Amino acid sequence: MGELILIRHGETEWSRASKHTSWTDLPLTARGEEQASSLVPLLADRRIAVTFCSPMARALRTAELAGLGDPVIEPDMREWDYGGYEGITTEEIHRTRPGWDLWTDGVAPGPAEHPGESPAQVGERADRVLKAVDAALAEAAGGGDVALVAHAHFLRVLTARRLGLAASGGALFRLDTATVSRLGTEHDRPVITAWNVAPQR
Repeated sequence: MGELILIRHGETEWSRASKHTSWTDLPLTARGEEQASSLVPLLADRRIAVTFCSPMARALRTAELAGLGDPVIEPDMREWDYGGYEGITTEEIHRTRPGWDLWTDGVAPGPAEHPGESPAQVGERADRVLKAVDAALAEAAGGGDVALVAHAHFLRVLTARRLGLAASGGALFRLDTATVSRLGTEHDRPVITAWNVAPQR
């Protein structure tokens, strides 16, 4: 069976400024486009059977520039809904909420259409995506890989769930913009086979 290849989108203005970005649909910066294009060599030797992608423009553009054509758009792969913390940095949150931690404390409520999510709620979405991934891996002729192009916190939660951890276990996995990570198996157990790999730029 193939591996699960995780790709975080390239840089945006808000990711560069460390602002929480979920539903705000920002484009890649010029550097972000360069980052995404530089992923091509990291993926060239992989036989990717199917690509699932977040519906956000930054993820779709990253998939395109990385050479992953015709992705399946998966709404469950959108970023963690940060509620009232959309567009705000952790440093700014700590001014009024010292010691706050996304992974244990969740977010402040946001507008009605974006109320925010708990770690467990993001984990439920990740579990649904993993079911689709497992079906795609099983159907891939000759053991092709499945690629996921999405967002840092969502992919970190998905990794935790794949490894049998609670969603909050995603706190253990740093993930930079425009990097490639891989999840596979060893002795039929899920394992990380590569993490946060950036091409030489």
